[in-house]
Amino acid sequence: MARSALSKIDMSFPALDLTYDLAFARDVALGLTKSGQKELLSKYLYDELGSILFDAITVLPEYGLTRADSRLLERHSAEIAQALPGPVAVAELGSGTGSKTRHILQAFAGRHPLKYHPIDISPTALEKCRLALDGIPGVEIEPLHATYLQGLEAAASRRSAHESLLVLFLGSSIGNFDFEPARRFMRDVRSILRHGDALLLGVDLVKALPRMLAAYDDSLRVTAAFNLNLLARINRELGGEFSVRQFEHEARYNDEESRIEMHLRSRVAQTVRIAAIDRTIRFERGETIWTESSYKFRRSEVADLAVQTGFTLRAEWVDKEWPFAEALLRVG
Repeated sequence: MARSALSKIDMSFPALDLTYDLAFARDVALGLTKSGQKELLSKYLYDELGSILFDAITVLPEYGLTRADSRLLERHSAEIAQALPGPVAVAELGSGTGSKTRHILQAFAGRHPLKYHPIDISPTALEKCRLALDGIPGVEIEPLHATYLQGLEAAASRRSAHESLLVLFLGSSIGNFDFEPARRFMRDVRSILRHGDALLLGVDLVKALPRMLAAYDDSLRVTAAFNLNLLARINRELGGEFSVRQFEHEARYNDEESRIEMHLRSRVAQTVRIAAIDRTIRFERGETIWTESSYKFRRSEVADLAVQTGFTLRAEWVDKEWPFAEALLRVG
């Protein structure tokens, strides 16, 4: 999720305690003191425990997205490699454990040795990725602990003059951005790339509403634990006093915006003190904190997104079992 309203710095906040993570504290302050809908940035769902819970979500029967992503990469990695002749370096934005990436790396390394840069803000995920993919013949792994764009700039600067760069943005992560921030982000990615580079973009497609909702509200309540862990993280890292049991997970579909929204709903009227921001936050009964957006695309929108952000759609592969697409976008 990347809602632009949270990127503005409100200097009216009291001085934040610098013993805490300043960026996390400020984003929590901005999100929970907004007029109207309270919000928290989805990137903060992925602390060490959150990353473990998300990995569990990806194997749930209701969550077909990751399996569709993996099927497409396994079936079409050779075609993807053929579309990018010559030596290639690979950078993956938000690599996680890199489990889906093996097929791509093997396909490219079968032609030329390559350097792979997993990029993630979670050191735990990067270490798991390195261990999971270590030993693929012809692949040198160089993890980058950084944000998407910072890591991509580093990866682009490290490739040789004769190498093109393939950027992987899998799992429909682009769906976590609102409409305009998604396009700004794609343009920022494009500005780092040069002629001949490419972006492999995973996008989850619109499907029957019950299937979409079940993927974000599973019967085992793993997604609920993933969402509620964000409040527990505020308690652990920012001196929050959330009673996590007084909140419940909610998934809803916004038809007008074509997105699944995850919320945390307050079961009761309550106040919560957060030491790092020196604030007490009031919640009405039934009031929610919006924690994540997952936009769903129609195929025509993928081509439009490419054109609007300076790419050319060169190829697209669609999974039929769980409607999902991998789109290969080229520069030049």
